[in-house]
Amino acid sequence: MDKKRIVVFIGPSLSLNQARKILDAEYHPPVARDDVAILLNDPPDIIGIIDGVFHQQPAVSHREILHALEAGVIIVGGSSMGALRSAELDYAGMIGIGKVYQNYRDGVIESDDDVAIVFNPETHELLSEALVSMNHNFQMAEKDGIITSSDVKNLYETAKKIYYPQRTYTRVLKDSKLDKEKKKTLNSYLDNKGIDIKEEDAKKVLEYIKELI
Repeated sequence: MDKKRIVVFIGPSLSLNQARKILDAEYHPPVARDDVAILLNDPPDIIGIIDGVFHQQPAVSHREILHALEAGVIIVGGSSMGALRSAELDYAGMIGIGKVYQNYRDGVIESDDDVAIVFNPETHELLSEALVSMNHNFQMAEKDGIITSSDVKNLYETAKKIYYPQRTYTRVLKDSKLDKEKKKTLNSYLDNKGIDIKEEDAKKVLEYIKELI
């Protein structure tokens, strides 16, 4: 059987080392406008879209993804830009994977602001937190009895008001209405049990593609 050519667009959601441990593929930086269109000059069998640019430059267009699908390329998305585009284009055959995709698909989140972050372009180190991960962790803290549902609402609304490049747990806790002791307890909980839902979904995308081949 011929080896499938797989191209994956990835960035801060999952490190390249972790990604390569899961799936042998061609890894490209976060997808931008025309990157998918250019691939159609020599179409891969499968494209995985995890990360993409949002505000720094034009984002990957629906049209180029649709053209790739029409050309017979399997496209799997999740985690970040991949989750957003797959929720918009699953009707056309793009495959969406993970919780962030489900949240977009079901209208739980609607804005790209919910997954937007800033990162060091050289190291891909996160410099801010994704709202979708923050809210997931706040909800888990509520389930574990650390905070109340009204605290979750306050934390989410506080985080939403902060411009995404400055959105960090430190800033959100500082600006929130939680009392000092609860902030301390929640901060400890986040350090020990907080997860990056985008990272988890990125792994699921790669594992899904691995199953496909």
